[in-house]
Amino acid sequence: MGPADAIDATQDTGLRHVAGLSTDLRDVVEVEQRQVRLERVVLAGVWTSGTITEAESSLAELAALAESAGALVLDGVVQRRDKPDPATYIGSGKAAELRDIVEQTGADTVVCDGELSPAQLVRLEEVVKVKVVDRTALILDIFAQRATSSEGKAQVALAQMQYMLPRLRGWGASLSRQMGGGGGGGMATRGPGETKIETDRRRLRDKMAKMRRDIEDMKTSRDLKRQERRRNKVPSVAIAGYTNAGKSSLLNRLTGADVHVQNALFATLDPTVRRTETPTGRAYTLADTVGFVRHLPHQLVDAFRSTLEEVAEADLILHVVDGSHPDPEAQIEAVRAVIGEVGGAGVPEVVVVNKADIADPRKLERLLAAEPRSVAVSARSGEGIAALRARIEQELPHPDTEIEVLVPYTAGHLVARIHATGEVLTETHEENGTRIKANVEAQLAAELAGYAV
Repeated sequence: MGPADAIDATQDTGLRHVAGLSTDLRDVVEVEQRQVRLERVVLAGVWTSGTITEAESSLAELAALAESAGALVLDGVVQRRDKPDPATYIGSGKAAELRDIVEQTGADTVVCDGELSPAQLVRLEEVVKVKVVDRTALILDIFAQRATSSEGKAQVALAQMQYMLPRLRGWGASLSRQMGGGGGGGMATRGPGETKIETDRRRLRDKMAKMRRDIEDMKTSRDLKRQERRRNKVPSVAIAGYTNAGKSSLLNRLTGADVHVQNALFATLDPTVRRTETPTGRAYTLADTVGFVRHLPHQLVDAFRSTLEEVAEADLILHVVDGSHPDPEAQIEAVRAVIGEVGGAGVPEVVVVNKADIADPRKLERLLAAEPRSVAVSARSGEGIAALRARIEQELPHPDTEIEVLVPYTAGHLVARIHATGEVLTETHEENGTRIKANVEAQLAAELAGYAV
């Protein structure tokens, strides 16, 4: 961090405009083809630590999120503060300045780069006179648009309800009192009873409880498939990484699958599991997971926990990083934080630096030097894919029981299992059957004991 960028307590704490955030409206056709009502937004961030470059990078990511949600970004400002203002997030004076910017640009929404408390949302809306949305609500909205499967929709709905619960409003004009406990009048009916907001919260909690049960039922299917893979000793590899780092493209390149690929944030929400083989023919599964982002809302981590278990239960994590991004180190840190949250911190990890064909060579070299267990690839061109396949084979857990057997040709299914789950050292075809020397799991070795040479 250069001294010119570092926080200086004496520097101007006014609103600082961040250049290059406005959505380009020249291609009117592209804008009209979007299927959602385009909100006109102004972004606002509070810069509390780090460099101004990092603050502007965070706001640029917020702009990309807003555009992914179908908004037009008109302007963006960051303000230097020691900590966000507890009342209005950016302070009352700066909130008034923000209102002027909203009026000048004709915006109808302000998006804040942080998670605001219910009080901050209400107070800031009162000042700027337009709808205020925080980073968490914005990401939840994108997930709601992207979810396609019943499980994905249920997980997003649960996350949205968890976010809404403390933000229910109702103490104003909608305040209503129900009768207190008891029936038939008399003293039992005195007292305030249950307020409308309490009723709303209770209903929301009931819905959340039902949603959790539904998600748990859907999770059973994935658990059964995972148990089947474990029983057959098929190693599992999970692809994790920042949103838009190229995880689905890498899955397609490694397996020949046809998974949806789009240059958009959170284009893939539903986990995809595909079976493939190492260069020597050993089978393993590859699971593509939901993309991560800095400050991924904890409601989403909780709701998608069953999906993210693919990471925690894997034998190996392929941590995909966008090598062409301005700050890949920050993305690596954010992804590892989420992996740790879901219990995957102890799983072996290979850092896959993707988009090597368009990355700055010096930055690529720096990344590979900082991450010793790393491979540079391009999912688009295929560069480095062979090296990655070899690394996956090297990193997968190795069966530890050596056998030498002569399997009759009538038991060809056992030969297939040796190839699928073990490591074949030598194989010859003789008159009475197939002679194989291999490393296999103890369970398979016991089944093959009768054929030992």
